Amino acid sequence: MRHSMSNVTIAIACLFAVAIFAPAAHAQMAPPANTSHHADDTPLAATRSILLWPNGAPGALSGGGDLDTPSLDIYLPATNPTHVGVIICPGGSYMHLSLAKEGSDVAAWLNAHGVAGFVLHYRLGPRYRYPAAFDDATRAMRYVRSHSTELQIDPKHIGIWGFSAGGHLAADVSTHFDAGKPDSADPIERVSSRPDFSILCYAVISMKQGVTHAFSELNLLGPTPDPALVALLSNEDHVTADTPPAFLYHTTDDKTVPVMNSVLYFEAMQKAGVPVELHIFEDGPHGTGLAQNIPGIPALAEWPTLLANWMMANTWIAASSSAAANPTAAATPAAAATPAAAATGKP
Repeated sequence: MRHSMSNVTIAIACLFAVAIFAPAAHAQMAPPANTSHHADDTPLAATRSILLWPNGAPGALSGGGDLDTPSLDIYLPATNPTHVGVIICPGGSYMHLSLAKEGSDVAAWLNAHGVAGFVLHYRLGPRYRYPAAFDDATRAMRYVRSHSTELQIDPKHIGIWGFSAGGHLAADVSTHFDAGKPDSADPIERVSSRPDFSILCYAVISMKQGVTHAFSELNLLGPTPDPALVALLSNEDHVTADTPPAFLYHTTDDKTVPVMNSVLYFEAMQKAGVPVELHIFEDGPHGTGLAQNIPGIPALAEWPTLLANWMMANTWIAASSSAAANPTAAATPAAAATPAAAATGKP
């Protein structure tokens, strides 16, 4: 479906923001979230965790324990008025997972807004190369969609949220999804892997030299990547009218993942006529997470509010669950990132 675009907003102050809007059976239990593998920090406990493939993931190696068993930490809110769920892909250069700052903290933010969160533990390099992580992410999307009734989620209201290398994974799923395999013996594999929306934060979008994050490319594709895979996984070249709407957040000062990754995806989405919103802040390092306590850069704390507004506009967050339930709002002065000047218009 091709979507119309309207209401272009450009705001310049401590941030530079570009926005284009358009309306828009139980698995085997895995270890608790606070014993999750690949952790570089200590996440909060999930409601419960499941193994994505209780009988073994495709292409899984042996002898690695939980390194070989992708899983999903499930965080359910007290109420979910919009029946929305979001799969969260933490970053970590495809080598480790930032499970608190880009995982459980994000799930807590979603829960506070009445949205279910699902933190994905995907397989990582150098032990695993493409397509292991992609298989894990698409499996997570299918799992949540096929279990939507018990999770109290609308199967057409499932998003994906990725940070850094996890943002590449989220963009990969958003541009390389399929409708499912209706003749599969596994009911999970019968449903679509297409996200209904994506949230991409300082994401690695491209695998092309000069744009990509070299260490993420190395861990995903190895030291001598196949040019065909580099082309396949440069997601800015695979956006179509069927790509789900996206919200993108980045900083110009990001010295790890060039901001052009987000710009290229934004341009591709705009060209395809897909709803997209991009916020580029002038100052800020890579890996900010929800950015509530970045020394000397209070303006960054505003970006989750911009996300909440976007989700509300698309009915993925209920208006009643916004400011009062927003854990970032209490820590952020209301005027911290007020634009000094703004211009609006329609293309």
